[in-house]
Amino acid sequence: MTGFAARLTPREVEALSTMDWFLHAYPSRVYRLQTTHTPEFLGLRLPSHGMWNESNMGEGIIIGLLDTGVTPGHPSYDDHGMPPPPAKWKGRCDLNASACNNKLIGARSFISYDGRKRRSASTPVDEDGHGTHTSSTAAGAFVKRANVNGFAPGVAAGMAPRAHIAAYKVCHEDSCMGHDMLAALDAAVDDGVDVISFSIAADPIAQGTFNAISKGVFISCSAGNEGPDPGLVNNDAPWLLTVGASTTDRVFLASVKLGNGRKLDGESLHRPLSFKPKMLPLVYPGFVTATIINHGTAMHRPHSPDVASFSSRGPSQITPGILKPDIIGPGVNILAGWNSQAFALLSGTSMSCPHLSGIAALIKKAHPGWSPAAIKSAIMTTASVTDNTGGPILDEQHRPADLFAVGAGHVNARQAIDPGLVYDLTPEDYVPYLCGLGYNDSAVSALTRKPVRCSSLKSISQGELNYPSISVTLQANSWKSVSYTRTVTNVGKPTSIYAVKVDMPKGVSASVTPTTLSFEKVNQKKSFSISFRRSGGRSGRVGGQLRWVSRKHVVRSPISIRLK
Repeated sequence: MTGFAARLTPREVEALSTMDWFLHAYPSRVYRLQTTHTPEFLGLRLPSHGMWNESNMGEGIIIGLLDTGVTPGHPSYDDHGMPPPPAKWKGRCDLNASACNNKLIGARSFISYDGRKRRSASTPVDEDGHGTHTSSTAAGAFVKRANVNGFAPGVAAGMAPRAHIAAYKVCHEDSCMGHDMLAALDAAVDDGVDVISFSIAADPIAQGTFNAISKGVFISCSAGNEGPDPGLVNNDAPWLLTVGASTTDRVFLASVKLGNGRKLDGESLHRPLSFKPKMLPLVYPGFVTATIINHGTAMHRPHSPDVASFSSRGPSQITPGILKPDIIGPGVNILAGWNSQAFALLSGTSMSCPHLSGIAALIKKAHPGWSPAAIKSAIMTTASVTDNTGGPILDEQHRPADLFAVGAGHVNARQAIDPGLVYDLTPEDYVPYLCGLGYNDSAVSALTRKPVRCSSLKSISQGELNYPSISVTLQANSWKSVSYTRTVTNVGKPTSIYAVKVDMPKGVSASVTPTTLSFEKVNQKKSFSISFRRSGGRSGRVGGQLRWVSRKHVVRSPISIRLK
């Protein structure tokens, strides 16, 4: 047993702390949820070289979703043509026998009944809709004629439409208890899931998720919906993929036409059949008249993607030396399954998170031997930093978005399946990093579930972790250089040569040694060092990039620089 949940008074916790087996007691807080065109927008459906072709749509991969449950019988869970789950699957379905199938292979509730919640919370049925939406976004089956009140018509599908879904209900009426989530995380790992999708803002899940990545399970988490203010990013442990939200190129156009002929463009999902575009008086100011004109669904909006205003920004308050969020993905007006109606359009990092969960499942299918860190690196180093006009990705004020809004950039699924090089990490590699944060032996042991003595290890700083992005702080009035070492693994052609390209902002210089990396076989590792030095007196936060370029690949790492 690695832990238990109990209702204790502070005095009882104090008494427990004297036991020789006691490591830590964590309060179980309440957390909140972070609330079909995207397969085309992300290039998954391309007939000749789309990611679906190279990954067989994620067939055989199991995605576990910690959320509000599922809606039995929803068309997104249709299992037509689906094979049975792989033999490693150990989970169960607590719905009626006919509700689960080869698509929806598992459904359990982990909500503890304490007298305040309805007993219906103990079933995996989704009373909210959120869990149905996220699970169908990650791995929903193809559903024809999907729409919401006539908007966004077409075929709906998840990112990995042939992957299996296992649902773990941990939220009820928008409340998610920490101990329920930790229990579900352990159960999902024991059940045999390959990917966990976690659309809840809950920093204390670090312990359960570290156990998951130690067993080879990839974790995708919401960055949170507290943007655009800085420093509010959630789920920022370095072994998690922290996902922010972006727009797509689809909009639902509507205009307000004023009596003086002026037109104000916007969006609307409300189009009552009885409404006629007749000029009516405005409440304020009363002397103008106006009307609303609906234009319907429009595609190929310029300057997309851009960063959603609500998407939480870095820097991380816990680990500012790790750039967070890691990536952004589609999270605005996403069409997916719902409980009270067939489909709904929702926005939030809850919606962007399962997009990345599904894409991770596709990569896992194409590269079953890759670690969670390798999959994460592939997603980050191939991300796009430009929009569909070729300009920089913009924020909610139509200005170039900074690194704390986009992380490595917008997910580029077609490139992520073939990244060339990856920055890999084992679970053991995080231990010197945790010791370097100043945690004591018992805290690190509780997190890793193994005995750890930090005094016997060589601790490392946050910037020294072999991470796909780089964060560095350069002190004022000091021209001393700061150097980090990184190691890359060749997952592309056996014989390949990469040359380095570094772009630095004014006031900072950087050098890389060596300047070329030559590989002779797959899985060969090469190390390099990068040194930073101030060359000016400015202060603030600036960004740069490091690229390793071969004939076929560009392996890009964003660099966040703090000039004190």
